[in-house]
Amino acid sequence: MTDHERDVPFRRFRFKPTLDGELVVLRPVTVDDVSALMPMFRDAEVARLTGSHGEGAPDEAQLRAWYGSRAGQDDRLDLAVVERATGDVVGEAVLNEWDPGNESCSFRISFVPGAHGRGLGTEATRLIVGYGFEKLALHRISLEVYAFNPRARRVYEKVGFVPEGVLRGALLWEGERVDAAVMSILAPEWLEHFGRPESAGRR
Repeated sequence: MTDHERDVPFRRFRFKPTLDGELVVLRPVTVDDVSALMPMFRDAEVARLTGSHGEGAPDEAQLRAWYGSRAGQDDRLDLAVVERATGDVVGEAVLNEWDPGNESCSFRISFVPGAHGRGLGTEATRLIVGYGFEKLALHRISLEVYAFNPRARRVYEKVGFVPEGVLRGALLWEGERVDAAVMSILAPEWLEHFGRPESAGRR
């Protein structure tokens, strides 16, 4: 593979798509989304499930600077999750930690309180993971999920992420050592089931 060919997916990260689903739309996140996302940063349960240590919610001015700069990033993709039924921004989905030499990256997703249980996370995950494989030419997308977040793990498994191993005692949370499961999905697996492994082989 030439340097030019290897750089193609990297340069594709500069384009920020809009991805349409039945329940959600994923679109480029902007500074105007900060107010809608603030409850996510202020919620203690979101902090616990994501293992976010810190002194309370980030400063809103810092968040506005961060989200205002996302459009210029050429090595990651930050998309807002918009619920179709309400038009509200309910979370974000991110491909980051791009490793061009190995054609891989990490994935994370987070929602504001009250946005769970309606299938939004599952569809948003399918949309951005599919984009990563089908448009960015990724080979591997990985994530970590803590043992006390079985709801998220079920979503990832439903989309086709496979557990690879356990990072023992990876998080210290309120005096408790918590394991983190490493999960991934590979391009050949995605092309087998397109985010619906339960239906693979029945088509």
